[in-house]
Amino acid sequence: MSGGRARIARRFQALAAEGRAAFIPFISAGDPDRETSSAILARLPGLGADLIELGMPFSDPMADGPSIQAAGERALAAGQTMADTLEMAASFRAADAETPLVLMGYFNPIYRYGAEAFAADARAAGVDGLIVVDLPPEEDAELRVPAEAAGLALIRLVAPTTDDARLGRILAGCDGFVYYVSVTGITGTKSAMTGDIAAGLERIRKATDLPVAVGFGVRDAGQAAEIASFADAVVVGSAIVQRIESSLVDGKAASGTVAAVAALVRELAGGVRNGRPRDGGGSDG
Repeated sequence: MSGGRARIARRFQALAAEGRAAFIPFISAGDPDRETSSAILARLPGLGADLIELGMPFSDPMADGPSIQAAGERALAAGQTMADTLEMAASFRAADAETPLVLMGYFNPIYRYGAEAFAADARAAGVDGLIVVDLPPEEDAELRVPAEAAGLALIRLVAPTTDDARLGRILAGCDGFVYYVSVTGITGTKSAMTGDIAAGLERIRKATDLPVAVGFGVRDAGQAAEIASFADAVVVGSAIVQRIESSLVDGKAASGTVAAVAALVRELAGGVRNGRPRDGGGSDG
């Protein structure tokens, strides 16, 4: 194992030894502007982030709910480009050698950049993994091959509706961790039901030893704590970008924007850390 895959594996192994789940916050690169977004990104590890998902803004984010769509629109309106996002990643990595950083988004911006060039540049920037939500396993060779060559983990999504046959195909090329989409539909519009999530994770764990992260429906610290008792990681995105949006003044970053986001991230991280004791069902990565 090499490259970013190794950094992700080390982090999950360390957390398994501690007996707790990972907290994975999501922000959109460049939201509401590059300077503010970079400041938030830099603070996340100190606030309790164990891994970080950094969104690659795209004009047609079909799987995202209104909050994350708006975050991407703000970033694009502020001039954020893929090159800017990779530069943000490189600046983050220069200051933090340990926290895994995963880029999340859609294939179109990667395709326009060039998949091989993107994979190489992402790895050079210190990125560890990729989540490309609209790239099914049957069609991801164009990115999977250069990503594997660059040492990037290609993280795949499993939904509640994924049947056993398709689950096998998804897991066959998955690396780093599995992202379990806890609700059907777009992000940020429904709350996940804990019992349903637990059943979904049990099915996935019968088919893989990879850690399983839960996202797409986690709204607050209490829910994060509950999910952290049986998941390997908890992902929160919409609640964080909503906090960014609510802190803005006339659509622009205010003096209290970074602090407002930091307060929520710290609260969410505390929820993950203070959840019920792990039941031993998690993966060791």
